[in-house]
Amino acid sequence: MISLQKLLGKTHIFYDLLEASAEEARASVEALVVLIAQNPADRNMDALILTRRKDKAITEKIDEALCRTFVTDLEREDVEALSNAIYKIPKTVEKIAERIIIAPDRLAGVDLTKHMKMKQEAVDTVVTIVRELRKKINFERVKDLNDKLQYIEGEADKLMTEMLRDLYSGRHEAISVIYLKDLYDLLEKVYDRCRDAGNVVSHITLKYS
Repeated sequence: MISLQKLLGKTHIFYDLLEASAEEARASVEALVVLIAQNPADRNMDALILTRRKDKAITEKIDEALCRTFVTDLEREDVEALSNAIYKIPKTVEKIAERIIIAPDRLAGVDLTKHMKMKQEAVDTVVTIVRELRKKINFERVKDLNDKLQYIEGEADKLMTEMLRDLYSGRHEAISVIYLKDLYDLLEKVYDRCRDAGNVVSHITLKYS
């Protein structure tokens, strides 16, 4: 007979896979930082495509593990919600890179430095907060990290407002306004995805505290 303890012992795989997924999300943002810094002629999607493929494979492993594991110390819907939230980060980052490569001239004069620093801080926080799940119920620590993600999102919203104010100033060509508005929306979604991941971890931790 398989003991309950043995079954529960297998569930560490979910912590391993969720942490690995968060690391791929961070890697995608790092790859985007490198891409933006490159000469437009040298830019390519290789690193970002590889990162998303790795994360997709991890997400599939999580789905498979949920099907094969009968007992978990995390509820299945929580694992699925967190896995989906994390996976959307590199997926969105890849779309940002696509826009940058498609029309690099439209990005001329647009400084994304602050945004990229904030995105790096956000995904670093996601990695940290996901690791907290393994440590078992440290709600105050998780709350602090989730509050940090909320703060980063708020600061990003302020920065986005300033960028939109310039975009709608009348100084830009119509095609540039369309292009940059699309790009800014995708940039904002990355913060939303990071926030969503933090909210799921906070929900899980509160549930078991």
